[in-house]
Amino acid sequence: MKEFRYGIDYMSPEIALSLANGKIKGVINDETRDAILKCYESVKKISKGNKPVYSVNTGFGSLCTTIISKEETGKLQENLLKSHSVGVGNPVDPLIVKLMLILKVQSLCKGYSGVSLDLIERILWHIENNYLPLVPEQGSVGASGDLAPLSHLFLPLIGLGFLSKGRDNYVESIKILEKNKMAPLTLQAKEGVALINGTQFIVAHAILVSENLKNCLVNADIIAALTLEGYLGSPQPFEEKLINLRPHKGAIMTANRIRRLIKESEFIESHKECGRVQDPYSLRCIPQVHGASKAALDHLNEILECELNSVTDNPIVFDESFTLSGGNFHGQPMALPLDYVCIAASELGNISDRRTYLLLEGKWGLPPYLIEKSGLNSGFMIAQYTSAALVSENKTMCFPASADSIPTSMGQEDHVSMGSISARKALKVIENLEKILAIELLCAAQAFDFRRPLKSSDILEAIHNYIRTIIPHVKEDVVLSELIEKALNIIKNKLLVKILEGFNPL
Repeated sequence: MKEFRYGIDYMSPEIALSLANGKIKGVINDETRDAILKCYESVKKISKGNKPVYSVNTGFGSLCTTIISKEETGKLQENLLKSHSVGVGNPVDPLIVKLMLILKVQSLCKGYSGVSLDLIERILWHIENNYLPLVPEQGSVGASGDLAPLSHLFLPLIGLGFLSKGRDNYVESIKILEKNKMAPLTLQAKEGVALINGTQFIVAHAILVSENLKNCLVNADIIAALTLEGYLGSPQPFEEKLINLRPHKGAIMTANRIRRLIKESEFIESHKECGRVQDPYSLRCIPQVHGASKAALDHLNEILECELNSVTDNPIVFDESFTLSGGNFHGQPMALPLDYVCIAASELGNISDRRTYLLLEGKWGLPPYLIEKSGLNSGFMIAQYTSAALVSENKTMCFPASADSIPTSMGQEDHVSMGSISARKALKVIENLEKILAIELLCAAQAFDFRRPLKSSDILEAIHNYIRTIIPHVKEDVVLSELIEKALNIIKNKLLVKILEGFNPL
């Protein structure tokens, strides 16, 4: 199995997911081990000295001027985990929890946090054995890092909190440790604050935001091409000469993909002389709108990859004589692009819903609501209601969380990012987007059927044929929620993307 060297190798979202899914193994090599041990020894010396160093021998937050005795530096760290475990709400998805553990190991292995090798190895034990802590989803303000969720994440290290190998069957951590003949750790100076300072909650969510939105963007192009064909839309807006006059990278990529998807289609040839001058914007402006959302994702990925390879602890320990307190834990660098991506995902759903609406109008040879004997049958009428509801729900989540800072800790932490909220709602918006695209997929495939015996491109024919192996053409009213769920599974499992990749598209 391929190995990833924590603290040394460059981490990407794909590598983080591969580590979480067990496709590659994370290891600590000798170089990293030496750096960890060296920094740990530095902290031990600091804790025995008289010089105040934040959170090593002082209180936390606004209590930073309170000096802690040498004998109580370990107790301070344990108290930090207990007092900061104030999370509320539903448990975080286990995949996100596992990513949080992986990201924390990556940061600690840079060798600037002063933790023991034993502590890191215990976190690795949780990762490798899939014993995942219960982490409530609410409670972080995104600075000083994700304090509340990270505190819950690491309660099991000291025998508190809950662990699970599944989603619901949480067991008291101490019982899992006893079952595996392991004892709770005794935290040393600085270890508690090193565990709970950082952006790992935000970044773990951002990895899934990036992965899921990337999948939605490709699916959106494929489904839009199906809609374009079913509606008998014009190929002119995708012409290379036109797009190159406003050469945004995302627009060029989208137009290239649509041209490839509709190449040599009989649908296009069939309506060359139809007299329609221009299509509505939701078809005509696919490159510009889809492309802008692609640009937002590119920006997020640039920031995300930097964050994945950063140290977000505080204070930073260079050696026993040189420590610096700063703000590397602040979530603002992630909060802003996550809010941007949230809007970008919402807009992708907005334009998808408009295309669905066009298909149901009963124009250009399509029956009203894409159903024969409309009136007796309502067809896909109410499916668009669901799409509209999801689009509206997404719009309400587009207020940027990063624009709302509420001071905490007696004003010591007087500007916070709220990046944890940015991350959570971006992920929710994308979940809604997947459902919106699923509804367009149903309607586009249905419209496609009404253009027979014409043939589309080889790619779209293969895609449509595959859809029809799972979802039948609707001849009379059925329970559509079941078909929406099937379409949603097609999108989430990247089934159309795999077909597209088989044709080596642009």
